[in-house]
Amino acid sequence: MLNYQIRGENIEVTEALRDHIEKKVSKLERYFNEIPEANVHVNLKVNPDKKSKVEITIPLPQLVLRAEETNNDMYAAIDLIIDKLERQIRKHKTKVNRKFREKGNINEFFATGANGSVAEDDEDELNIVRTKQFHLKPMDSEEAVLQMNMLGHSFFVYTDAETNATNIVYQRKDGKYGLIETN
Repeated sequence: MLNYQIRGENIEVTEALRDHIEKKVSKLERYFNEIPEANVHVNLKVNPDKKSKVEITIPLPQLVLRAEETNNDMYAAIDLIIDKLERQIRKHKTKVNRKFREKGNINEFFATGANGSVAEDDEDELNIVRTKQFHLKPMDSEEAVLQMNMLGHSFFVYTDAETNATNIVYQRKDGKYGLIETN
């Protein structure tokens, strides 16, 4: 059962727009044997340049589906974002089923095709090509940003000196900085 939380910024969420979103997102239910209780967070935004931006987040037990799309047409953006979410689900299903194939155990969370198989997306295979290990130095977020810039990276993982939690600073597309705090 999907519960929809649709919010609009600089746009009124009309009944037609709400129906279109619910109809499109509900098509994702076919990928699951039984859909768990999930909240669908939809944020609709119209920017000053008249471009529509749609963000959808669906937290599920095994994964969090999240995508965003910008387009001149709000309805086209919704259609494109559903395609992105479907690709994410297929990629995750392929990864999960590949892990369980050797054990002869298929994850019951995902629905399978008529012949019991799941389509494979081999071109989307994830390969880790390098592994790094390093010590997390206690510091504050300002020092972490300085370290990140010194290294020329777009993110930096560190231990917060006050809370002793592992945090991440990153550079946003707009050139500003973001902070991800862990619990």
